[in-house]
Amino acid sequence: MSLASARPWHHARAWQTNLALILLGSGLFLLTLQLISEYRRFTIGFSGVSGWSVVLYLSAILIIRSQPADRYTFGIILTFAIAFRLVTLVPAPYLSSDIYRYAWDGVVQHAHISPYRYVPGDPALQFLRGPNQELFDHINRRDYAHTIYPPVAQFLFYVITFINPTMTFMKTAMILFEGLTLFALLKLLRELGVRREQSLLYAWCPLLVWEIGSSGHLDSVALAFMGLALLARYRRQPILTGLFLGLAIMTKMYPLVLFPALFRRGEYKMPAALVVVVAVGYACYSSVGMKVFGFLGGYVHEEGMDTGTHYFLRELTQHLPGLHTLSVKSYFVFVTIVFTVLIIWCWRTCCNPAWPKVNSAQTRVFGLPTEADFVIPAFSLAFTLMLLFSPRYPWYVAWLVPFVTIVPDLTAFAYICGLFYMCTTSLAVGSGPSQFLLNKCLYGGVFFAFLLDIILRRWPIHRRHFTLEPENVR
Repeated sequence: MSLASARPWHHARAWQTNLALILLGSGLFLLTLQLISEYRRFTIGFSGVSGWSVVLYLSAILIIRSQPADRYTFGIILTFAIAFRLVTLVPAPYLSSDIYRYAWDGVVQHAHISPYRYVPGDPALQFLRGPNQELFDHINRRDYAHTIYPPVAQFLFYVITFINPTMTFMKTAMILFEGLTLFALLKLLRELGVRREQSLLYAWCPLLVWEIGSSGHLDSVALAFMGLALLARYRRQPILTGLFLGLAIMTKMYPLVLFPALFRRGEYKMPAALVVVVAVGYACYSSVGMKVFGFLGGYVHEEGMDTGTHYFLRELTQHLPGLHTLSVKSYFVFVTIVFTVLIIWCWRTCCNPAWPKVNSAQTRVFGLPTEADFVIPAFSLAFTLMLLFSPRYPWYVAWLVPFVTIVPDLTAFAYICGLFYMCTTSLAVGSGPSQFLLNKCLYGGVFFAFLLDIILRRWPIHRRHFTLEPENVR
């Protein structure tokens, strides 16, 4: 075959796409097996597993975003997504022990005791340790920290442990909530006119496989409710939007930042539903008074959020001439200004029913319909929160994955994958200088990705070779 008649790689057929995905999925499956093996015996290390997982994941994204698909493609994606999680289901959590607190809180409630009343090590709970010794032994901060998890999370802990208090079943429940998230994303992608195969960005994300499939983090539940809230907002269902956003907030606090983007002026059923969910949730545990907020204040202090040592951008100013005297209060003022600007943007655009329904720059860039004008503001609020508050644990950024599934963004991918990888390196073990160096590498990579994204969006070859107009939407 001559070069003139050769078929360019970006004009591959669907069966070639499927073959490539099978190969990449098999590689990710083997790496997931290797992750479990690393729990017992060092081979290539967690950083080796995470690094290669990111490479294969990004390769799969490039293929699914640029190549044709057929009726078999989604089945391949879903089969491997399930396989990744089944591998992580049975082995005990290794990278995080938070799941043991979930189960313990459920056990305490079965004894008709509020989980907010006592720390796990309190003598008042001595009678629960015998039949639940394994849970107790693995709880972190058990001697000084009350539970930090909000009421909806506590209700779920109660229900899950009522059925089966084992770690395997708790992880199963978290994976099932991932299925609910995927369901919401598939519905939303369909209504946005995006082919369902783009759900690979969520289904194959190694961060989710590690932090939800392996460690069983509660963020899975918040993601599910958040995904349903986004779907309800697109469908103009204010009561359901408020209900699901309230459930997300009462599971993990951070989805509260999405409120300015999901609210529409004149539709007060949405905030009313949200307030009802929050009020009912806290009323159910009001017998303990202010203890219902648990270890939140202690966690803020422990992580350095009150002293400013937690925030990379603030720490960075301490190394810049003329800014090294910047106080924590000044940084909080800066954060307030940033979010004020974002809230005003939301108020004038997606919150305004009278906003002209024409393709804005944000919807044109990502190919969204005008009815989805809230997606980019919501994504911006979530991403900005993460950048400004510099989470140290990868599961805190899991809630960005549904957004990049809807609107793939190179900068956000660099942040998500970068933090996931960096947290498996030796830099994540220490604090202070090592944590600062980790964030310098991470934020430097994010800034480079931001510049690269600008260049690619203005490079004509980029659109022809690396994007594919939505087709065969099912």
